[in-house]
Amino acid sequence: MSRVGKYPVEVPSGVQVSIVDGIFVAKGKLGELKLPLSQHIEAEIADNKVSVRPVGTAAPARMMWGTTRALVASMVKGVSEGFSKTLEVTGTGYRAAVQGSNLVMNLGYSHDIVYAIPAGIKITTPRPTAIVVEGVDKQRVGQVALDIRSFRKPEPYKGKGVRYDTETIRRKEGKKK
Repeated sequence: MSRVGKYPVEVPSGVQVSIVDGIFVAKGKLGELKLPLSQHIEAEIADNKVSVRPVGTAAPARMMWGTTRALVASMVKGVSEGFSKTLEVTGTGYRAAVQGSNLVMNLGYSHDIVYAIPAGIKITTPRPTAIVVEGVDKQRVGQVALDIRSFRKPEPYKGKGVRYDTETIRRKEGKKK
């Protein structure tokens, strides 16, 4: 029995959900997302709630039950509120700026790093040392934030690099004389 899957997903006002040919569709003020449902899962929409349940008791059905429910909940939240991740750029001379459809970062290398902003993702830099990644799809927002972080991961001695705003870096002690 899935602890996550047994709870229905509340659909807020302003969000339309439907199931067409085995594809779950969520439309809201921020956009539209689609999720192909597994053959082991069936979904039902009633009273502004989406219920997900497995077809049978086979292991794949039980595995996909909670996963599908979590994906549906993320889709509904994404099209109504959206998702965002904030990154902090730490280091002397490290900075980031949005130029057109590119994110240009100076991260201590001999060259600037130019990252093309993917479609469906909005990147802003409220300060030269802060990057905000926003979008409808939770997975894509997280992947873009991870891609940006991977250009210069934070190092443990001085803490320089690109890190999530909620991330704490375990600092190490340097060499002793």
